[in-house]
Amino acid sequence: MTPVDEAGSGVAQTDAADPALLDAATLAGVPDEFQRLWTPHRMAYIQAGPEVLRKECPFCEAPRKSDEDGLIVFRGRTAYALLNLFPYNSGHLLVCPYRHIATYDEATDEEVAEIGLLTQQAMRVLRQVSRCDGFNIGMNQGHVAGAGVDEHLHQHIVPRWGSDANFFPIIAKTKALPQLLGDVRRAIYDAWHA
Repeated sequence: MTPVDEAGSGVAQTDAADPALLDAATLAGVPDEFQRLWTPHRMAYIQAGPEVLRKECPFCEAPRKSDEDGLIVFRGRTAYALLNLFPYNSGHLLVCPYRHIATYDEATDEEVAEIGLLTQQAMRVLRQVSRCDGFNIGMNQGHVAGAGVDEHLHQHIVPRWGSDANFFPIIAKTKALPQLLGDVRRAIYDAWHA
C-alpha cells in the first residue's frame, strides 16, 4: 500500500533530510541515455586549487599523517609508497624518499635502491589486487618536464589495462575512476602487508 501525503496525492513520503532515502523515481528529472561518472575525490583539488601544493610539500606532509589519512600503503626505511591523490588510473601509486630532494641525481645510493625495490613491490601488489595488464613508470623532473610537485622527487607507477583508454582524457580532460581512493588504499595496503 502506497502511503498518501497530506494532500492525498498518493506519493510516497520520505525523510527529505536524508537524500539517501529518496527513491530515484520520485526525484526531479527525466531519465536519459547518459551514464554518470562520480569522481568525488576530485573535489579536493577543485575546491583547494593548485595554490595548496605551493604552501606545503604534500610528500613531506604525508608521512606525518596516519597511513589512512596520508594514503600511504607502505613505509620503508628511506622511502615510502602512497596513492596519488589525483590518479590517472585506480591504483596509481607514487614512491617518494622521505628526504625533501628535487631530482633523482640528489638521491643517495640507499634511497635509489629502496625506490627501485618499492617500485618492484608495488608492481607485484598491483598485479595481484587489480589484475592490470601493464604499467607506466616514470619520474617527471622539474616543472618544465611536467612535474606537478617539482620540489620533491617521486616516481609514478600507473597500472594499465587494455580497456582503460577512452576519449575522456583527450576530449574532456576527465578520467573515469571506478573506485574511491580509500577503498583502493585499503586493498593495496592489505595485499602489501599480507
